[in-house]
Amino acid sequence: MGLDPALPALNRTVLGPGPFVLLGVPGLEALHTWLSVPVCLLYVAAVTGNGLLLGLVAADETLRAPMYQLLGLLAAADLVLATSTVPKALAVLWGLSREISFAACLAQLFVTHVTFIAESSVLLAMAGDRYVAICQPLRYGALLTQRVVAIVAVAAVARGACVMVPPVALLQRLPYCGQRELPHTYCEHMGVARLACGDTRPNVWYGLATTLLSPALDLGLIAASYALILRAVCRLPSHGARCKALGTCGAHASVIALFYTPALFSFLAHRFGRRTVPRHIHILLANLYVVVPPALNPVVYGVRTQQIAQRLRRWLGLFWARAVRDVGPEKASRGTD
Repeated sequence: MGLDPALPALNRTVLGPGPFVLLGVPGLEALHTWLSVPVCLLYVAAVTGNGLLLGLVAADETLRAPMYQLLGLLAAADLVLATSTVPKALAVLWGLSREISFAACLAQLFVTHVTFIAESSVLLAMAGDRYVAICQPLRYGALLTQRVVAIVAVAAVARGACVMVPPVALLQRLPYCGQRELPHTYCEHMGVARLACGDTRPNVWYGLATTLLSPALDLGLIAASYALILRAVCRLPSHGARCKALGTCGAHASVIALFYTPALFSFLAHRFGRRTVPRHIHILLANLYVVVPPALNPVVYGVRTQQIAQRLRRWLGLFWARAVRDVGPEKASRGTD
């Protein structure tokens, strides 16, 4: 009895394709070890800095204002964004593990994109926080409460999940005909879609629509809020008040530039500049936007936000004093022995 030729296609549809092979940065294979060094250092900085910042906001009762709680949400999003991509990227660059199953690949791209959209939503909420603080300071306490921050957190994650469920479903319905090599260090939506042998136009158009309706829309609203903030600042009577108001927005503006610039450039290069932008440039940019903002955001806020800098110095001072106090008796006991 002959085998039905439709069975292999049916198996691929039910079980999904075999594991993908992540190639890293095409054209720069000889430099993978060297490329892993800054990526690893930035990841360690991201985990350390955001962990400290998140712990500081959670433990210090003086940092209960909505501004600092939103900053805690940003730190949590940075931790998830970096951790969902960088460990696998390092494994690929070090040659330890290049294979990734279809289910794990979908899970990785889902978590990465949901976190990116959620972080964009948090940045928009932080812009709203600065707008209310500067333009409507008398209503700040009534408009921005801990309940509002909790709603922002839930809405940010729910928004990201709602945006990313359809493309994951679209990827699952595509037929895959044996192409397993993915020229990247981690899984992302269009990179996986291009491995399929079916019609990927719905994926392309949906990806473009979600970019315009989530990060690009958020960036436009943030720009509008800053335009209103600048108009209000220009009307302040004293130069000192204007400088203080702009100073409170400086850290947020720096984080926005760090977050959106490489991400949007990477997106545009991936969809419209495939013939003009070298592939390795695109892959490097894609790695930058998942590790550079998470590594630098705590530094920016630690330097530019006085309250956080003071609390952090106090924490580190207490930790150092306790370490010295604990080491002292240990050395004394060794001397007596």
